Amino acid sequence: MTTLASPAPALTQPIVKAKRIHSIDLLRGTVMIIMALDHVRDYFHSAAFQFDPTDLSQTTPFLFFTRWITHYCAPIFAFLAGASAFLNGIKKTKKELSFFLFTRGLWLVLAEITLITFGWTFNPVFPDLILQVIWALGFSMMVLSVMVFLPVRLILITGLVLIAGHNLLDSVHATGNTPSDFAIAALHEQHLFPGHPFTIMLGYPVLPWIGIMLTGYAFGQLYVPTYDAAKRKKWLIYMGSGAIALFIIIRFINVYGDHSHWSVQKTPVYTLLSFLNTTKYPPSLLYILMTLGPAMLFLAFAEKPLNRLGEKVIVFGRVPMFFYILHIYLIHILAMVAAATSGFKWSDMILTGWVSMNPQFKGYGYSLLFVYILWIAIIFAVYPVCKWYDNYKRMHREKWWLSYI
Repeated sequence: MTTLASPAPALTQPIVKAKRIHSIDLLRGTVMIIMALDHVRDYFHSAAFQFDPTDLSQTTPFLFFTRWITHYCAPIFAFLAGASAFLNGIKKTKKELSFFLFTRGLWLVLAEITLITFGWTFNPVFPDLILQVIWALGFSMMVLSVMVFLPVRLILITGLVLIAGHNLLDSVHATGNTPSDFAIAALHEQHLFPGHPFTIMLGYPVLPWIGIMLTGYAFGQLYVPTYDAAKRKKWLIYMGSGAIALFIIIRFINVYGDHSHWSVQKTPVYTLLSFLNTTKYPPSLLYILMTLGPAMLFLAFAEKPLNRLGEKVIVFGRVPMFFYILHIYLIHILAMVAAATSGFKWSDMILTGWVSMNPQFKGYGYSLLFVYILWIAIIFAVYPVCKWYDNYKRMHREKWWLSYI
């Protein structure tokens, strides 16, 4: 870790033009594809409206892992967003980088409460504001926009303290609907705030996400153009293996790092599920170790020439925001069609809340096999559009607004 906190070679050498890192785009593209699986499940699986797929009293191993694998998406994306911010800073002054991060973060927050909330609900009245991953990324980016003026070592230490220490707040809860309750929830506790003219669903408390992005920013030093690739691979293996080992040790002790402790279950398989069933809202220390450790190992072994599949996957990694918006709208439109063909009205999919909160959809839904088939079909369907947009961005680098989407 000390290597990450030391000045990057590119900071003491003449500026070297940064190039896109294929392994980072490959990892980002992979998690974007996996993320879509969870959203298809939300709208189409018959059990999505009945119970939490990580509820060991009701789930099956296959359903559990269908949900569990998607846990990797948000923390990896936030971490890589921090790394990308650092690499972006190679080409900018600190003031330019700060301005870009603040305005992009502000845009992400505004997009979450307008464009993306509408995509989830298709309700033009906006009775609900849904603050999820894009809001957390945007807010974290605005915090990073201020911190980029500090030494990278201090940014790293702050990020690690937030990741490792935020579970000390597990006993602090929002109990009402006051501004102080909102502040508590915004920082550390998922909460629903009913009210008028709209209800706020605060799904992603930001404190640990800030920590992930700040740590990712320091991590970006490994990818400056002058950094030795063999040394980078060695550090990635050390850090990835260390994070996984730390996860196993702390989880086994079962005292700190996640307010949901594991326990022996009816079978060894379900005991393993209990061990892996860490908390996402907010992401616990153990959740972060469990997800970012394998991500670093992925990066360590993905730094090689792309094969044909990899060339397809990195397209999604280069246009993640565009893909995110596109796939939400497509999935929701298809869900309206599914509702109409299942005995409901198509307008029943214009929601006043999150999909699984709608009581009238009891009895609606499809098998998990159908969910997987539809997920694959959607990925194939959006690929040509994402490829077109990726090419458009690369051919029109002079258009500043393209860097925001």
